[in-house]
This record gives sequence, structure tokens and C-alpha cells, in this order.
Amino acid sequence: MTTPSYVAVLALDDLPAMRPVMVGGRRVLLVRAGDEVRAYDNRCPHRAWPLERGTLAGGVLTCANHRYTFDAATGRGLDPGGCDLVAYPCRVDADGTIAVAVP
Repeated sequence: MTTPSYVAVLALDDLPAMRPVMVGGRRVLLVRAGDEVRAYDNRCPHRAWPLERGTLAGGVLTCANHRYTFDAATGRGLDPGGCDLVAYPCRVDADGTIAVAVP
């Protein structure tokens, strides 16, 4: 099994509720989920609409296009179910830098 290669993308202090970033040529959406940071493909799995145009409230990420909703902590589709976000490995390093690994 290959160990993911992480790329430093943003200081944790510079992350509001959510923010799009480029990682290895991919558009990634960083999301604060409670005390954690998650990284997802910045496209709704339904019609590939940019998730950064949506909203994040109460731990729920809502796509602006067709109002699909997702659990921000897990990426699991809430409404409708079974339409899950593509997640990428993400970590916060000791110096407060967010790092993401994409294939």
C-alpha cells in the first residue's frame, strides 16, 4: 500500500468555515467540521457543481445547485442518501499547517 504524499495548502488560522484550494491540479474544498478539518473534492457528486458556492451550517454542507446535503464531518450524503462526497486524506501539522493528499 502506498503512503499518501501530503501537500501543505493553508494555515489553519486562515480557514473560515470552508475554503477552496488547489492541490496537485485538483480543486479541493477544505471544511471545518467541529474541531476537525476535512478535505473533499470541490464538486457535488450529483452534477459536479462547485461546492464552494454552497453553505455550511450546523455541520451540514448544502450544494447551491440542487440543495443536496452532506454531513461535513464524514462526507456522507444526507438528502438524498447514498450520494457521498469524495474525501481526501487531510491533516493539521504541529505548526498549524493544513496538508492534503490527492491521488
